[in-house]
Amino acid sequence: MSATASRPVGAHTPTSGGLARAALPYLDATGAEVVQVYVSNSRGWALPPGDPAQDALFRAGCDERDVPVFIHASLLVNLGSPTPATVERSALTLAHALRRGEAIGARGVVFHAGSAVDAGHAEAAMRQVREALLPLLDSAAASGGPMLLVEPSAGGGRSLASRVEQLGPYLDAVDRHPWLGVCFDTCHAWAAGHDLAAEGGMTATLDTLVATVGADRLKLVHANDSKDLCGSTRDRHESIGKGTIGEPAFAELMAHPATAGVPVVVETPSEKSVGHAADISTLKRLRP
Repeated sequence: MSATASRPVGAHTPTSGGLARAALPYLDATGAEVVQVYVSNSRGWALPPGDPAQDALFRAGCDERDVPVFIHASLLVNLGSPTPATVERSALTLAHALRRGEAIGARGVVFHAGSAVDAGHAEAAMRQVREALLPLLDSAAASGGPMLLVEPSAGGGRSLASRVEQLGPYLDAVDRHPWLGVCFDTCHAWAAGHDLAAEGGMTATLDTLVATVGADRLKLVHANDSKDLCGSTRDRHESIGKGTIGEPAFAELMAHPATAGVPVVVETPSEKSVGHAADISTLKRLRP
């Protein structure tokens, strides 16, 4: 990562075949300055221990390239679920991701804010978030390990946080713990009703984010265009500038003071590394 890259740009990176074996060549092929990976099945509960040799090679390779590392936890994680087994598995999955994050030198573990599922469960869901997250946050802070980064959802389904204003009560549920950061996903925000495509829309949304969570809590951006209309609650990603959000919004994103020094990851469609390389190049062009 260039020392001048105040907003390093990279991609969610495949790991099939071995963390270092798969991810490091992908970083080089795409020109990525930051990397995000899964350390377990994105749609399963299995918690693999990892390969210490691959972990060491990956960590050394990222250090050598000066590339910060982030983990995305399983998409099944839902601390607000009315099903106790799901809450328990979610907490175990986050604990596992934090351990794996320490092993590979990750800065943060991203997880979705979750959903109460049922209308009558909303209050209990926020208590569950508190009970599950506080021990994980305390432990991670004490060890100096990765932060947990809550990512608002695309909306719908009794989401606990989809619009950025809803991060306020979410953070309050854990007493605004210093080890809980925020991951802002542009496609999710658009799906939740933030009109990022309007002139000044991205700027206004980021202003609201800062007003809600504070100036230093944004730790990662997921830069994804969308295939759907604003407020659709549908999370279907498109290449940067080729979707309904459009390139001017991403220029606002890359210029906003809130994103200074914050890594930006694309999770856009990509045939092998080609799509991600193009989107990374576009975002580098758009940064000041």
